[in-house]
Amino acid sequence: MTRPNCAAVLFDLDGTLIDSAPDLMAAMNCLLAREGRAAVDAVAFRAAVSKGGHAMVAVAFADLDGAAQAQRLSGFIERYAAHIAEHSRAFAGITEVLAALEAACVPWAVVSNKAEAMVRALLAAMPWAAACATVVGGDTLPVKKPDPAPLRLACAALGVAPDACVYVGDDERDVLAARACGMKAVAALWGYRGADERPQAWGADALVATPTDLLAVGILDRKIADAG
Repeated sequence: MTRPNCAAVLFDLDGTLIDSAPDLMAAMNCLLAREGRAAVDAVAFRAAVSKGGHAMVAVAFADLDGAAQAQRLSGFIERYAAHIAEHSRAFAGITEVLAALEAACVPWAVVSNKAEAMVRALLAAMPWAAACATVVGGDTLPVKKPDPAPLRLACAALGVAPDACVYVGDDERDVLAARACGMKAVAALWGYRGADERPQAWGADALVATPTDLLAVGILDRKIADAG
């Protein structure tokens, strides 16, 4: 790999580095079964994963009002946290990308809206976890993405300027957060999103179909340019 022109690469977690939907879905289906309900629609559920716990509960309990859905969130999270890495795996090609970054002496880190303790627990199950330079979770700060503060905190921990970094994520909030702090944004098209979402309209600097496409010359380049 040609050494990318960036000081560091930051990644979203769910839907970008790790396919966590199987464990999240299993936890939700357990909750549904306890109430005598049918399993969640897999396609609709996967599309909601990167939107967070509230969005996943809303898909599974679509017939309930917001208050009733909120009552089920803690049970879902508790079940998920207890079985966080039984079926979750890195997306195909991620291991190669992280190894290439390490070989090029480019540090990488994780900035996620998932609670920090759960981010660390999920990462700990991955063979490359020790190479992660820092972790910022959704509760590390009082704000989370699309606020740029979590990305800035990761950059501060790495000792690099935001405009010298690249952020890779599968949700529009990832792109908005990166843009807000002057960081190059790469949209991961292999992640979780609904059929009605248009990544081309998010304002990312690059749209990448597979993890290994990140290794193409110019993708992990700090220069800001419109993706079109």
